[in-house]
Amino acid sequence: MKKNFLGTIILLFILISCNSGKLMNTENNLINESSPYLLQHVENPVNWNPWNKKYLKIAEKENKLVIVSIGYASCHWCHVMERESFQDTTVANLMNEKFISIKVDREERPDIDQVYMNAIQLMTGSGGWPLNVITLPDGRPIWGGTYFSKDQWLSALSQISMIYEKEPEKFISYADKVEEGINSLNLVDSSVSDFESIDLIRYSEKLIDSIDLKYGGFNGTPKFMMPNNIGFLLRYSTQEKNEKAKNIILESLNKIAYGGVFDHIEGGFSRYSTDEKWHIPHFEKMLYDNGQLMSLYSQAFKISNKNLYRKVVYKIHEFINSEMKDAAGGFYSSLDADSKINENIYVEGAYYAWSYSELKNLIKDDFNLFSDYYNINEYGYWKEEDKYVLINNISDEEFMSKHGLSTGNFNNKLSSWISILKEAKKDRKKPNLDYKIVTSWNGLMISGYVEAYKAFKDEKFLNEAVKSCEFIYSRLAKKDNGLFHNYVNGQSKINGYLEDYATVIQASLDLYEVTLDQKWINRALVLTEYVITNFSNKDSALFYFTSKKDEKLITRTTEFRDNVIPSSNSIMAKNLFKLYHYFDKQEYYDLSKKMALSVSSEFEIYPSGYTNWFDLIYNLKSNYYEIAIVGSNAMTKVDDLNSFYLPNKLIVGSTTANDLPLLKNRFVDGKTLIYVCVNKACKMPTENLGESIKMINF
Repeated sequence: MKKNFLGTIILLFILISCNSGKLMNTENNLINESSPYLLQHVENPVNWNPWNKKYLKIAEKENKLVIVSIGYASCHWCHVMERESFQDTTVANLMNEKFISIKVDREERPDIDQVYMNAIQLMTGSGGWPLNVITLPDGRPIWGGTYFSKDQWLSALSQISMIYEKEPEKFISYADKVEEGINSLNLVDSSVSDFESIDLIRYSEKLIDSIDLKYGGFNGTPKFMMPNNIGFLLRYSTQEKNEKAKNIILESLNKIAYGGVFDHIEGGFSRYSTDEKWHIPHFEKMLYDNGQLMSLYSQAFKISNKNLYRKVVYKIHEFINSEMKDAAGGFYSSLDADSKINENIYVEGAYYAWSYSELKNLIKDDFNLFSDYYNINEYGYWKEEDKYVLINNISDEEFMSKHGLSTGNFNNKLSSWISILKEAKKDRKKPNLDYKIVTSWNGLMISGYVEAYKAFKDEKFLNEAVKSCEFIYSRLAKKDNGLFHNYVNGQSKINGYLEDYATVIQASLDLYEVTLDQKWINRALVLTEYVITNFSNKDSALFYFTSKKDEKLITRTTEFRDNVIPSSNSIMAKNLFKLYHYFDKQEYYDLSKKMALSVSSEFEIYPSGYTNWFDLIYNLKSNYYEIAIVGSNAMTKVDDLNSFYLPNKLIVGSTTANDLPLLKNRFVDGKTLIYVCVNKACKMPTENLGESIKMINF
């Protein structure tokens, strides 16, 4: 279906003249929007409109096709297409005459993005951003893709508008089939009724087999870090006592941290690597990546005690603290990949890459040593730009041994090099900041800071987590106990999606485990009840991505496949599992189990899309420990316990008597007792932390 029709469209593409012409009357309606991405398009000659059903009604009234163009502020190819096409008057004239054009920030409206991304993946087999879709006046997609050159875009628009004017029935029939296909993607059908047939070891080994043993990460290019997949494999290798797998995973983490995808000067990770050795990144820095990677490297530190992982976590914090932090406590979304190098020229990576002469003039006498450390050689050369992106290929310990440097001497040199390059970068134009605050991504960052606090017991990590979570509950909370999705310039306009609730609930549960402040799990409980009331699907155990209070799109999506970010349903299922333990709510356990079983049909063929579900299933299938700590010294013992890698446990505790189910009648004056329990059956309490840890097995 899709191939034949799309082939017809492609065959109709005819290259036409692309000279700029006289601009027709324009009316750009983005000026009152809050999204930094939409505001980037305010001066385009295209008659852009924000997403609003009234513009679809206009399209229906005027019988015009609709262009839905979706992107985000830090997207390099979004900027390229804007400069090539959307700033061009010939393109604008055609778009304004034949179409109603709508611009969408995918980070503000992930619900719209999901619908049209599903459509494009059905049509073409792939997707990405910018996402450009042509729809019928009612919003149903009929054609699209990602980046198009100016010539391609003009040709497509010309031919599609011509066909629609002459034979609209072709598009209407095709739209029906695409809509049917989109709806089918939200269906899950599993005949599995228990966990016995779910072989987590086999799925895990399939994932291990897909790892690049030479350069780390998963095979192929481009390379995404996929922190959830690596995090699950850390658990698998630990739980199954598979030292070979554990070493493979840790080596992947080493190689990623060595790579140019990690900013060795200012900290933070870029979105992905364009090459197999993690050298040349796609340079935008996303909050969600850095939050998850802070969690992952903190957990890996607890397993390995590697100084490299400590350095990575602290450098992520340095980046977040200097570039991504709102004074009120929230965290911004992203830094752009592109940097302005003169009036009208933007270059991807210009802020981060160095010429040979620059580095030699800056580092001076230490240049040979510096060059060996950061590979200012063939290994670190960026041929396309005739520049160098800093990259390591050996550990600090190996480097010191190679050059006969003491730890103190090396650290002084490294600190000096970084300071010199930081100072030099002050003369460069920084990439643009997307300053909107996205609730779900803040939830991931909070969890990252909590994990960092567990690993390193550094109060600044805990303070960041608490401040940000309080920000969410004070600035992004709705009067009906729900959440908003975004916060820009003091305003929140968009209802929260399932991802917002799931990650904030998760962050709240994480905070409880390091503070023992019951308000966090109480807040998590309130949000969970809100989700059950407003996101439930009567035909499925899974939750819808949108609330019943949100506007209706052409379909109501269900997000359950894990990706760079775990799916909102998998996070929510894990939350329900934990809340069952805290509050003894059997219905939460039952729902969590049903959710996991309902998605199991794809585990065998697509294990990389379900690793967060696998983590939950491990908890459901094997021993999961409730550790109750009660007494005046509870906080000290909690801090000590959290420094161990124990993924199959939750902590509940209090310094005083408490009526939570796992704490009731367990306070003994003058003692701090540790109860290790499985399914509410507890072993004899102990005051010795070491003894309690010995009771915890997989």
